[in-house]
Amino acid sequence: MEAALAMDVADRPPVGAWGHTYHEEWSPEALAAITVERARRLGWDFVKFQPRASCFAEAFGSVYHPSGHRLRAPILIQPAVPDLEAWTSVKMVNPKALDDQVESIAMVVRELGDEVPVIQTVFSPITVGGYLVGKSQSRVVRELRKHPETVGPALDRIAVGLLDFSCRSVEAGAAGIFYAISGYAGRNVMREDIYRDLVLPYDLAVLEALPKKSWFNVLHLCGSNLNFGLARDLPSHVVSWSIHNQGNPSLAEGRDIAGRAVMGGLSQRATLVYGPPPKIEEEARRAVEETGGRGLLLAPGCSVPPRVRETNLAAMVTAVAA
Repeated sequence: MEAALAMDVADRPPVGAWGHTYHEEWSPEALAAITVERARRLGWDFVKFQPRASCFAEAFGSVYHPSGHRLRAPILIQPAVPDLEAWTSVKMVNPKALDDQVESIAMVVRELGDEVPVIQTVFSPITVGGYLVGKSQSRVVRELRKHPETVGPALDRIAVGLLDFSCRSVEAGAAGIFYAISGYAGRNVMREDIYRDLVLPYDLAVLEALPKKSWFNVLHLCGSNLNFGLARDLPSHVVSWSIHNQGNPSLAEGRDIAGRAVMGGLSQRATLVYGPPPKIEEEARRAVEETGGRGLLLAPGCSVPPRVRETNLAAMVTAVAA
C-alpha cells in the first residue's frame, strides 16, 4: 500500500474489491461482520467500506425501505426534494443513517487491525442531491443551473454534513474516504467548465477540509466520457474510475493526468461477473503490464454487482500473487 501510494513499484499491486450486500447493509453489526469475513477470506489488501447507497439521502430526509431481496437495492418511498421549493428545507434530519455507518466501520477496523486499511464511502454533495430528488441527474443539473440561489445553499448544508461524517469516520479508525462523484463528472452531463463553476466548490468544501491523518483518500469518478481533468484539482491520494466505460482514459493515461496513484483495471460488470477466472487473471496482468505496476491498486472500476461469483473475486489475488 505504501509503495503504491508513493507511486513506487511493490512486489505486487495491492488488491481489493467491493459490492453491496443488501440484506446486511441495514444492520451495523451484520454489515461489519460480512465485510470482515470477506476481506479475510479473499485476502484484500485494503477495504473500501460499502454502506447502503441510500444512507446519505436518508440522512437528509428521503425515506427508503429494504427491498427484502439480496439482489435488489433499497426502495425509495418518499424523496426529500419532490419539487424546487423543497431544496430550501434540506437539512440533516436522520443522523442515525450515517451514525450507523460510523459505528459499523469502527467494528471493521477493530477486527482487521492495522495491516488492512479501511476507507469510508462518502458520496459527493451533488450525488446526494441526485438521490434526494429520486436519483435524477437531469433534474438536479437543470435546477442547479437555473436556480443556484435555491439549490446551492442546500448543497452547502449537505457538504457540511458529509465533512462531519468523514471526520467522524476517520476518528473511528478509517484510513481515509472513498469520495464518489457518481454520475456527474461526465461530459454528457456537464461540460468541465460548467462543473468547475457550479459544482467543484462543494467538492472542495469536503476534500480540502479532511483530517490531516487521513492518509488514504480516493477520488472516484463514476461514469463514461469523464471530465478527467477534474482530477488535477480534486485533492486525493488515489484516483479511481472504470477504464472500460466509453470515453475514459486508460490507467496509464489517467495516472499521467492526475499525477497520482490509480485504482482500477478490472471490468466490474463484465469480466468480474462472468469470468472465467483465467480471463480475470489476464485482465489483471494487463493492468500491471500497462502501468509497470507503478502507483497501481488493482480493483474493479466501480461497485461489483451482488451476483458476482467469489471464485472470480479470488482470481484477482491469484493473478498477482505468483
